[in-house]
Amino acid sequence: MSTHSVTDVTLTVGTRSSHMDRECELALVRRIRDGDAAAFDIVHTAFNARVFGFLARLSRRRDIAEDLLEETWLRFVAHAGRLDADTRLGPWLFTVARNLHVSYCRSRALDEASTAGGIGLWPAPVPDSPYDLAAGNELESRIESALATLPIAFREVLLLVAVEGLRPSEAALVCGLTQEALRQRLKRARAMLAARLELPSSRIREVRR
Repeated sequence: MSTHSVTDVTLTVGTRSSHMDRECELALVRRIRDGDAAAFDIVHTAFNARVFGFLARLSRRRDIAEDLLEETWLRFVAHAGRLDADTRLGPWLFTVARNLHVSYCRSRALDEASTAGGIGLWPAPVPDSPYDLAAGNELESRIESALATLPIAFREVLLLVAVEGLRPSEAALVCGLTQEALRQRLKRARAMLAARLELPSSRIREVRR
């Protein structure tokens, strides 16, 4: 247990957001449908690190995340000309990445227990003092370890909503759930994470900027 006082466990989104300006996004989709290479570069720059982070935390394996990330972008290129005109790029990419991970787990009969080691990807705030540094690292490690123990179905909803900043309605589409089912799964995921951290579930919250 931590020796310092923890008021809230905040899953910080920081500057991440799935909500780029909608007009710009629609213009990008049009250009992508037309095969504009520069538009592909813009989308890759905007989402590559985010999709990798999602896959890395989901799989708990950097090598697997890298392979699935590459396949995600290959699928994006292959489907570019068939994208709907109103496609939301973030949810589309996370859906493909998530489905690829599901397929990988099924094909390899992946045992989560064998991939429980952390890889230190949790975004860490800049500490104000040596005490803050020690406390922050301890809390970061506890959250990382607790998140890694959640079943994938619950881990992915926390990653999508709390870390990547998708709207619950968007996360529901990514996971193939109704909005009510997503809401219930997210509530349970928060409770499971809180239990592992020995905190009330009301203290597990997200910050969006």
